[in-house]
Amino acid sequence: MSTTQNKDYYATLGVKKTATPEEIRKAFRKAARRYHPDVNPGDKRAEEKFKEISEANDILSDEKKRKVYDQLGFYSDQIDPAQAEAYARQQGGQSPVDFGGFDFSGFQSGSPQAGAGSSGWGSFKDIFSGIFSGAQQSQRPRGPQAGTDLEYQATVDFWTAIRGGQARMQVHRQETCPTCHGQAQAGGPAPCPECNGTGQVTQMGGRMKFNIPCPRCNGTGRTSNDCPTCHGQGTVSRTETVEFRIKAGTRDGQRIRLQGKGNSGVNGGSAGDLFVIVRTGPHPVFTRTGDDIHLTVPVTVPEASLGAKVDVPTIDGRAQLKIPPGTQSGQKLRMRARGVESASHPSQRGDQIVTVEVVVPTLQDERSREIMRELAKLNSQDPRVKLFDQV
Repeated sequence: MSTTQNKDYYATLGVKKTATPEEIRKAFRKAARRYHPDVNPGDKRAEEKFKEISEANDILSDEKKRKVYDQLGFYSDQIDPAQAEAYARQQGGQSPVDFGGFDFSGFQSGSPQAGAGSSGWGSFKDIFSGIFSGAQQSQRPRGPQAGTDLEYQATVDFWTAIRGGQARMQVHRQETCPTCHGQAQAGGPAPCPECNGTGQVTQMGGRMKFNIPCPRCNGTGRTSNDCPTCHGQGTVSRTETVEFRIKAGTRDGQRIRLQGKGNSGVNGGSAGDLFVIVRTGPHPVFTRTGDDIHLTVPVTVPEASLGAKVDVPTIDGRAQLKIPPGTQSGQKLRMRARGVESASHPSQRGDQIVTVEVVVPTLQDERSREIMRELAKLNSQDPRVKLFDQV
């Protein structure tokens, strides 16, 4: 069976629309015994009745076919059950198709028979698919719609990230339209001129008429003029200076959420959020890694050889660093709790890591050269011995 006209199959079998599959099966068997051609030989009326109950049973005993029939008031092999269900929801359960005066006999194998007026119709499935998809596309979201989030990058200087402070930036965002206050419309609603306030319009598919939601008013039957300021969008584009607080110890790449500073919603929807990704500027002396501070400190040969206490810079000012005797160039020394205060745990601080750079002096006089030669005689070890041992 390719396509059925509007028929009351439940009445044909004498069952209610809520009948179970078992009740439908029993009703068909009872009617079949009464109208079967073998029981009524030569009786044309009984033969036609038997065909009717067989057709009704074929549709109602099949779960998918029955679902399409219940939703649309007819059945076709070429209508997808999912499309029928979606369209039936849009129609509030009412049948969207008027088959008055339509002859289904021309549809065979999914396409109408060739004949007058049939050219260019396409298949029965094509007609319904186009109308179902068109009706679904005409539906636009209604009610409050939340605004979208925004994400910006903000560069702050080294010391602001270390100590905290205020920062500001320019943000392009959608704000609630001052004219319509986000409603996107101006003036009170009026009957839709497209559907005359009914909410539905008739669309033709071949010789069939389909009642679909009015695309202009989305099936409400009422329309309003678009706001002249936002042109029906409910929001307008604005550039705003946003101020925000940088916590002490904020790291490079850290995200700050500014609630409600994103794009405004429409129809009373809440605004989105603004997410700021902090980028910290460099410093000529200090290098930051997490909450640790790194720097390189030059020391003299005597300081590195004999050991010493030297003044070094920290983010809190001068501090003394102990150089152990025999310190080599490139050696790292740790100054605990001299780093950055943690933004998430203010009671904790990172360390300062000092890389020692031994500075070899440039000898300016003969006396200095003599002293250095004497030092070389007293310390004659070859620092390259181990290097050759590994070759």
